[in-house]
This record gives sequence, structure tokens and C-alpha cells, in this order.
Amino acid sequence: MKRTLIITMEYPPQVGGIATYVDQMAGSFEPTQIVLLAPPHKDAKDWDASRPFLVIRKPFLYPSFIWPRWLKLYREVKKLIKTYGIEQIHLHHILPVGYVANMMLRKFKIPYIVFSHGTDVSAMAATKRKSAAAKRIALQSEQIIVNSKNLEQRLLESLPELEGHTSVLYPSPTQVFFEQPSVEEIDELRAKYGLQGMHVMLTVSRFVHGKGFQYLVPAVAEILKKVPHLVWFIVGDGAEKDRILADIRKHNLQNIVRFVGELPHEELQLYYHLADQFVLLTHPYNGMEEGLGLVFLEAAAAGLPVVAGKSGGVVESVEDGVTGVVIDVLEHPERVAEQVIEFFEHPEKAKAFGAAGRERMKREFVWDAQLDRIKQYL
Repeated sequence: MKRTLIITMEYPPQVGGIATYVDQMAGSFEPTQIVLLAPPHKDAKDWDASRPFLVIRKPFLYPSFIWPRWLKLYREVKKLIKTYGIEQIHLHHILPVGYVANMMLRKFKIPYIVFSHGTDVSAMAATKRKSAAAKRIALQSEQIIVNSKNLEQRLLESLPELEGHTSVLYPSPTQVFFEQPSVEEIDELRAKYGLQGMHVMLTVSRFVHGKGFQYLVPAVAEILKKVPHLVWFIVGDGAEKDRILADIRKHNLQNIVRFVGELPHEELQLYYHLADQFVLLTHPYNGMEEGLGLVFLEAAAAGLPVVAGKSGGVVESVEDGVTGVVIDVLEHPERVAEQVIEFFEHPEKAKAFGAAGRERMKREFVWDAQLDRIKQYL
């Protein structure tokens, strides 16, 4: 493998699908060949020390009154190339990071690969200038790697010139999600939250638009009428937190909700194995859709049946009618309560869906197998 610089604007301990994807993929490479550049984070010291590869933390952008703001990143990357003998760049955000990678290609003949996660597709079309820049950066890359077939299709609709220049690389759940926690750990959590004889539903998500909490909260109120011994765990945080909590109070659900807040990724395993089913109602919002949905893969790895909202690549992470049920919540929000109730009332069916999801993850969503798809570019 070439000596590679990975540049990402999202990286643990920041919580999120892109951050986790970048870390897991970087950890699947030969560690001595990787240098990872990420923004500063107040809790980064211990995390970075635990990684087998070198992590460097630097601010990416100048203040808004200095233009171009990405010139700061350009200077840092130029220095890293010389210091570490970088032979290739991986960038996980086509703009503004792509400006810098493209300049390194022209100045030092260092090739780059673009990893697209969906959020940059709509950004590309924001202005003619950005669209033209993204097109130039994409076309001059070694390859565009996307995390779902749906995202590949959306990207090609925006930039049809990329036909034949894209590859799909699915993220894969880490091994810990397949592993059953000890009985003592689960019993301790059950006692802590008072779960004896309760039905447990889990949602793991950032609190942002497009995650469907405005549909899920009223659905839970309906579920409660048929499933009175219900506990709803919510793991996450974000800009919409106050609105979501207000909606929970409005529907008088405070007593059944266990709001856990944001957790380090490695601590999520216990909550997946504590639950009976996983529910997250993703949906399109302002032209943006879910790239794939790593949390759906993690839930499946833990053996949970899934109720998911139809958005972007979710139909690839959840096999509708086999590993879970995918619902268009914009068209049929009433189906959510019906499906969740069905899984609770028919536990054997729920267990069969969960088992099918777990086997699918073991068979298809494994990092080594996924990386074989793009090894010619590495």
C-alpha cells in the first residue's frame, strides 16, 4: 500500500457515521502506511493514542475574514507530504478539502481518492462555482468511492461525466457489535434502568433534520396503547435536541423514555444487545438523503430486527421484509406503530428478522472483503 494521508473533517471521539467509517477503514489498512489528519477535539488525546496509526490534529480553516480559508489546510498538507513521504491522499469531503488535494496533484503529482458519504452531493449543486470545482476535483481523482449504490446513482445524476469513475465501498460493523456482552453486564444495565418485564425499543441517531423524530414520537404514543410495558432508549445528541425533548413531553412520554445522550462508539454495543428492536425513521430532507446508515448495520450485527425510514441507501443497509421493514414515513407514517407493535407481539418473527440481519452482516459487510473491491487504487 502507498504511504497515505487521510484527511477528514469528522473523526472520533466526535460521534457520527462518517467519523466511525473513517476510523474503521483507516484501522483496516497497514498502520505504518497511514497518517490521518483531523480537526482538534477536546477529548482527542486518549483516543488518538489508542490508534495503531499516526493521528495529527490541526485546525483546517482560517477565520472567515481570511480568504481562501482552506489555505491553512494547504500549508499543513504540504508540510505533511514532505515530512512523511506521502504518496497518496484520501479525502472524505470533496469541498473544501478537494481544493487542496487537487493542488497537491498538480504541484507534487500525488494522486488522490475521494470518499463521498452523501452530504457533499447536495453541496456540489449549491452554486455554479462549487459545482464546477467539484466536477474538476472529481474527474481528476483516481476514483470516487461511495458508501452505497444509491449515492453512486445520485452522484452520477449530478455529474454524469463520472460514469465508470466510481466504486461502492460499504462500511462494515466492527467485530464488537457481533459479540454478545456478558450476562453480568446486561443484568447490570437492566437493573439500572428497571427493565424487568419491559419491551425495549432503541434509537441511535444524531438529533438533526432527516432522522424522523417528528414522526417517531407520536408513533411511540400509539405503540404505548398496545404495548404498555414499553421502554424507549434514545442514544444521541444534536441541534434538534430541545425540540425533540419538548415533543416527548407534549406526548407525555417522559416516563418511558431513557435518554442516554451521546456515547463513545465502543459503548453502544451494550445498548444494541439490551434492546428488542431498533427503530430510526430516516427520510429525505431539503434534497439530502441518508448515505447508507451505519447504525442499521450495527443493529443487524447485534441481531436486532429493524424498522427504518426510506431514505437514500437505507434500502441497501436494511433488506426490506427480510432483515427489517423499510417505511416511507412521508407517505405512510401510520405504518410505523403497526410494524413496531407487530415485532413486539410476535417475538419469534422479530427474532427471525434479527437472525437474518446478523447472517447478512457476517456474509457481506466485512471490511477485508469490502476493501478488496478497491485494492487496485490503494
